[in-house]
Amino acid sequence: MIPTRILGRTGERISVLGFGTAPAGTRLNLRQAVKLYEEAFDLGVNYFDTAPDFAGYGKAQEQLSYFLRDRRKKVFLVTKCFEPQGDKALRLLENNLRQLKTDYADLVFVHSVGNDKMDPKVVFGRNGCLAGLMRAKAKGLARFVGLSGHNRPERFVDALKNFDVDVLLNVVNFADQHTYNFEQNVWPLAVKKRVGLIAMKVYGGQLSNQGRSLSHTLMPRPHLNAAFRYALSQPAVGSAVIGMATSEELRLNAQWAKNFKPLTAREMAQLREAGKKLAIEWGPHFGSVK
Repeated sequence: MIPTRILGRTGERISVLGFGTAPAGTRLNLRQAVKLYEEAFDLGVNYFDTAPDFAGYGKAQEQLSYFLRDRRKKVFLVTKCFEPQGDKALRLLENNLRQLKTDYADLVFVHSVGNDKMDPKVVFGRNGCLAGLMRAKAKGLARFVGLSGHNRPERFVDALKNFDVDVLLNVVNFADQHTYNFEQNVWPLAVKKRVGLIAMKVYGGQLSNQGRSLSHTLMPRPHLNAAFRYALSQPAVGSAVIGMATSEELRLNAQWAKNFKPLTAREMAQLREAGKKLAIEWGPHFGSVK
């Protein structure tokens, strides 16, 4: 079975391989998607990450509702709200739960905090998204509230200094370390506060299909295993969430999760040099750094 880790102060035990549902939600029909989710669950995956259609997840939430019917209490279910205003975020969460056919999410993220749409003055204001989702938590609509984001790491530092959140979901890979560097700019403070940490875009994300066989793999194929190990080698990280749409890539990632060994200092140094070259090639592909 896939190993598990404790997710920060939540105390929840989650699989080190998380299932990102965007590729399945946009590329698979209902039967195919549910079958893939079931296969992942049988391999030991219990962390399932999703979001609404407009966030690029297609029919993932609807698909998951069928998968969850007999498994809800055994799955750590994650959804997202990409709305700066608190009242709109709360309505969005309620709609997400209706699509998922569940009464609650285990974790809901204030999504894409670094995006231009998510003005920190609004998002973290009295009537902002974070406050709205905290009210949802108090109502039992979500067990935990977190922040997700791909860019502008300083926004996360400011948030950690001023608010109590349960989990962070950030871009973490050895190339974008040289561009956004959440693992050094943000995560050490999160660790001090015992905030749970989830790595995403560990293979660099995907700007186009580029003829690649795996989902969300901007990373050159020879570096994929090292990229997975890099993410899971970060201090206190709970899981690496990877978007998957085929049984082949699921089983490949599951095998890497089962065989995981932390990177050595020498391997980390080698990846740092390889990452510098990729960072120049990719540029700030997730948006503004500041």
